Amino acid sequence: MNRIFLFLLFISGAALTTTEGNELPRPNIVLIMADDMGWSDIGCFGSEIDTPNIDRIAEEGLKFTQFYNNGKCTTTRASLLSGLYPRMGGKGQELLNENMLTLGEALGMAGYRTGLSGKWHNGSRAPHRPIDRGFDSSYGLWDGCCNFFDPSIPDPAFKKGSVRFFGEDDRRIEEFPEDFFTTRAFTDHAIATIKKNVASGEPFFHYIAHTAPHYPIHAEPEDIALFEGRYAGGWDELREARYQRQVKMGLIDPATYPEPGPNPNNGAWVEADPSMRDWEERRMEVYAAMVYRMDAEIGRVLDTLDELNVAENTLVIFLSDNGACAEEPGGRNPEQVPGPREFYSHVGPDWAYAQNTPFRRYKSTTHEGGIGTPMVARWPAGIEPGKTTSAVGHIIDFLPTFLELAGAEYPLSRAGQPLIREEGISLVPVFNGNEGPAIRPAPLFWNWAGNRAIRDGDWKLVWEAKGAKKWELYQLGRDRTETIDLAAENPDLVLRLARKWEAWATLTGVKY
Repeated sequence: MNRIFLFLLFISGAALTTTEGNELPRPNIVLIMADDMGWSDIGCFGSEIDTPNIDRIAEEGLKFTQFYNNGKCTTTRASLLSGLYPRMGGKGQELLNENMLTLGEALGMAGYRTGLSGKWHNGSRAPHRPIDRGFDSSYGLWDGCCNFFDPSIPDPAFKKGSVRFFGEDDRRIEEFPEDFFTTRAFTDHAIATIKKNVASGEPFFHYIAHTAPHYPIHAEPEDIALFEGRYAGGWDELREARYQRQVKMGLIDPATYPEPGPNPNNGAWVEADPSMRDWEERRMEVYAAMVYRMDAEIGRVLDTLDELNVAENTLVIFLSDNGACAEEPGGRNPEQVPGPREFYSHVGPDWAYAQNTPFRRYKSTTHEGGIGTPMVARWPAGIEPGKTTSAVGHIIDFLPTFLELAGAEYPLSRAGQPLIREEGISLVPVFNGNEGPAIRPAPLFWNWAGNRAIRDGDWKLVWEAKGAKKWELYQLGRDRTETIDLAAENPDLVLRLARKWEAWATLTGVKY
């Protein structure tokens, strides 16, 4: 079938309207995702890091305080692309199978030009590459993260990772210019592709998946210099400052976001080895510089939309793929200098504790610090500016949301192959200023490496694989930071929610 026929077959013909009721063309969509960035690492969520461009998206659009990801790089990317929970029958490439429709495929069928710049992480061989899954244009990493200055430099032996960087037509790239930096290169590709798409006259969808601020923590000297000395007070002082800033700006209410205290593997800054403190400060300075640079590159994208006169009817979304990362591959080694290309460093659990203010835990867990994401959305033609919503959303909601905006319906099959029905809900009513029902039509579920969770309305059930290995129960409307475990007082509710999680686990292939 040719593209035009697919478009006519797929389109539903529903008209979009502005908040004033005027009909408007289908919007362009730019979806931007950070990698391993904490909930409080951007200014509009309480950070001291300068992020004026992401903050601009929030100021000119909508801020979500209860949005969720999957808590892990690969599974988040699979769900974001498919509108489905991960099917755990396999790993890596199998997270996107032939029974799933990706955002690239769905929007391409609806007449959109589609592009990817950055981290794919859902398969590097046919038929699992971006070029196989609906993206007209793609550039970046088909695997995990890489050296930011030179992706041809292999990961150290202690990491045991493989890096494959690809350009258009799935062409392998192995040599990079001296001034190369991934965050800037991804942006260059996104801007060039968006310009071509605008010139074509067709609506476009572009997915920008940054690797910043994932380790190895690399940044350019001029960016690092902006943050020198900013973190001499340590992670405890930083978390307290961010918490107070969040309260002052009205982002959180101390009554429903009580401070849960340190995570089990956090040490106090005052007890840190004095000989390590300069190195520890440097870790956070470089991390902050990575967030700052990512924001600056996002600013270039926003400027391009303005220059092309398409900003008014372009939906721009920014979020993180999971909470801040506590991993330390290779250990806490001060010989690995944060910043330069020659070294492979990370921020570790203590700084991640501050990055996830006000929540508990980190990436790979199912407490709020692992699965909560800061999300902002701007669409001048369709979203009233300067608003904050407490509506509960999840990355599985993107596919039904974007299809509704495209005036398209989700197909039952593709090439004779039945498709798994999308599992999210449309966020368009929230964009239109309607919070929607107080309770989602179905619970939300999580699983990664034995960590489990279900959120059903206001209640959340959590199982920590490396903790007590028992269900914990929290009432998030009163205790979003999960400080009071109510499981012992509500055994029937625990059992009912646990049975729902087990049924979902069976459906999606989770072994527990």
